[in-house]
Amino acid sequence: MKILKTMLHIIIGTLIVLVFLVGAFLFYINYTDYLPEPTEELQIIHKRNRIITNQSFELVSWNIGYAGLGKEMDFFYDGGTRSKTTQGETRRYMDGIAAFLRSNPDVDFWLLQEVDFHSKRTYFMDQSIDIAHSLPEYNYVSTVNYRVPFVPVPLSSPMGKVDAGMMSLSKFTPRMSRRYAYPLFAGWPDRMFLLDRCFIELRFNMGEGRELVLLNTHNTAYVEDQKLMDLELKVIHDKMLREYESGNYVIAGGDWNMNPPGLVTTNGYGGHRFVENAVKISEDFLPTGWKFSFGKSAPTNRDVSKAYIKGNNPTTTIDYFISSPNITVLDVETIDLGFEHSDHNPVRLKVILQ
Repeated sequence: MKILKTMLHIIIGTLIVLVFLVGAFLFYINYTDYLPEPTEELQIIHKRNRIITNQSFELVSWNIGYAGLGKEMDFFYDGGTRSKTTQGETRRYMDGIAAFLRSNPDVDFWLLQEVDFHSKRTYFMDQSIDIAHSLPEYNYVSTVNYRVPFVPVPLSSPMGKVDAGMMSLSKFTPRMSRRYAYPLFAGWPDRMFLLDRCFIELRFNMGEGRELVLLNTHNTAYVEDQKLMDLELKVIHDKMLREYESGNYVIAGGDWNMNPPGLVTTNGYGGHRFVENAVKISEDFLPTGWKFSFGKSAPTNRDVSKAYIKGNNPTTTIDYFISSPNITVLDVETIDLGFEHSDHNPVRLKVILQ
């Protein structure tokens, strides 16, 4: 009986300690939880003072997958087993991303998502420095949308500290920049470990009282409830309409994590396997005249449940641009990089302002 009582005391004591440790951990995460304001002004890093004098522009949107989701990678949250790449793979992916940025000097604006600033999963490299060095004449802004002191999953190899976000870069001098928060869907405690989704606004004087407004968005993933996604979309929808009704030019691009309306594929999708998303933007999302621009012959995103094999992994299009009726789209293409350095391919848009 004494042995049983001793064992029972040990078990109860262990459970009490575990409950205390879990409670203390959740208290710490809750206390340090990143809670951005609905709207925040961002600091612009000025590299070059240049006003806009032309009416035609080239933009590229690219989710770089924090240089941790290249072709060899599978990810536990998508059904894979790994939480991060090796340090050598991460460096190779980042070098490939930087080389692509340098090889496109004609691009006027870069809209980048999933940039790590100081995260365990990418060995605490500041990718914004690599990007800024690759584009030394571009002004830029950055913002956080994922800041957690310790992500405890997967238990076998926790992600640990994450500090990541987005960057918008421009050859021209922005008048101002803001961060706009999307509503939070998840309840407590899940919301403390998930991204705080947002979009970045850049504004440029165009003369005659008009401005060019560029929005860089990264919408919620892993949500199959269209109603929840529509609540999030309303924030950027209302922003775009307000700006256009004020006489401004509006372009929104990024990783929407939803299929665009009217998505069709051509040329066999470049040999990739097309799979429709569970959620998509509705046909009546915006009034007549607004344009959704996406590449049709190649996908922008791949499934990360296993390493990439062309034609094997499901792929789809969730990265694209939306432009206001006073903008003419000259060309749009998905640049098929074979998901070599990221689980997303970049999308290039060429436009002219009316």
